[in-house]
Amino acid sequence: MADMQAFRDAVSRWAVGGAGEPASDLAVQLGLRTAVLLEGPSDLAAVEALAARRGRDLAVEGVCVVPMGGAMSVGRYAGLLGPPGLGLRLRGLCDEGEQRFYDRGLKRARAPHQGFFVCVADLEEELIRALGTARVEEIIRAEGDLRAWQTFLRQPAQRGRPRQQQLRRFLGTKKGRKIRYGRLLVESLDPGQVPAPLDDLVTSL
Repeated sequence: MADMQAFRDAVSRWAVGGAGEPASDLAVQLGLRTAVLLEGPSDLAAVEALAARRGRDLAVEGVCVVPMGGAMSVGRYAGLLGPPGLGLRLRGLCDEGEQRFYDRGLKRARAPHQGFFVCVADLEEELIRALGTARVEEIIRAEGDLRAWQTFLRQPAQRGRPRQQQLRRFLGTKKGRKIRYGRLLVESLDPGQVPAPLDDLVTSL
């Protein structure tokens, strides 16, 4: 039976010049109606974690969350999955600094901008701000990363930087850490703490 990861893999191959038929066939088998375009896998972890917290099964609902590998790929992915391609409804998140890529890419793909929500710096920054730095440090300690965090803080480049910026940088210093904490931070939010871009995105699905 087809699964969402198989579809994501097929789309990734299609995006770099492979055949589109496997992705098209899988979209039909999975009953897909919506593709959520995200910059990377940490955003995917956060979106799926919030959906799960709200009792949503995105796969059953015909929603596939697709990490694109960077904002500059949005035009390509929107063209493949949106109106010119598979005809799926598009949703997504973007960082404020990357919004110009989304504006150009969606226009080129003749895809509507509605349903794309903007984070100030990135989703990690939104989550850290929502939880507060003290709570994020508690999560780091509970996950057994306290020693790595303390070592990181002793680096000369981190001296004098705001704690929020230090935390955001720390999450990106080890492969897989952003993905793990993308899920953990979302799972630690109180219902009223969910950052607006993430809340609006999942609500719109």
